[in-house]
Formats: sequence, structure tokens, C-alpha cells
Amino acid sequence: MKIGFINGCFDVLHVGHIRMFDFAKTFCDKLIVGIDSDTRVKTLKGSNRPINNELDRAEFLLALSAIDDVKIFNTEQELIDLINCTKPDIMVVGSDYRGKRVIGSEHAERLIFFDRIEGYSTSKIVESSGNR
Repeated sequence: MKIGFINGCFDVLHVGHIRMFDFAKTFCDKLIVGIDSDTRVKTLKGSNRPINNELDRAEFLLALSAIDDVKIFNTEQELIDLINCTKPDIMVVGSDYRGKRVIGSEHAERLIFFDRIEGYSTSKIVESSGNR
């Protein structure tokens, strides 16, 4: 059984996320998604985030057919430990991470980049809704 792993905030789901999950699932039998805890999202994105709390975000993700499991992490070390325990065959990240450090990628057999879909960005959605 091939295992895939993706991680992120996934605060406000959009088409880009859905397509990335579907893309990742083509490479694996089981797709695990790690999500940043509410505390970590606030630290990374600011005090007005997340829009949706971690339990709601996990439930939204588990409702998607491509996703088999969701794990919440609070620190970079917890993310590294999660990936190390999972030992994924593939790890999928956005193409904007090419040439950058991808946390935990040393524990995956293969790193695959997903080309971002122009016009889809959670930060831009949040900004345009007036929630700054």
C-alpha cells in the first residue's frame, strides 16, 4: 500500500486544494493530510486566522473522497515526527516550494510538486472578504 502525505493550514478550502488532493491521490492508496493547529495558524498567518477551527477543518477534509486520514500538529517538530512515523511513499507540496526547504521531506521516499492553479489563494480570499 502506497502512502501519500500533504500538510498545510487548509483554513478556507478552494478548488486549488481539491485539485491538489485529487492529484496526490493518483500516486497513493492512502492519503494522509496534516493540518496546522489553530495556535500554529495564528502564529503563521496572524491573529484573525484561522477562519475555521482545527476540528472543523479536519472534518471538512475527511469528507473529501481523496483523503483517508487527517492529523493535527502544533509545532514544526510535531510535523517532522508525524511524517517520520507515517513514512510516506510520496509527499506532495505546492510548486512554490521548489528550491525551498520542505519540512519533513527527508522522511518521504519521493517529493512531488503540484503546480499552483492561478487565481486560487486562501490569503486572497480572506483579504477580499474583509477579514483582515
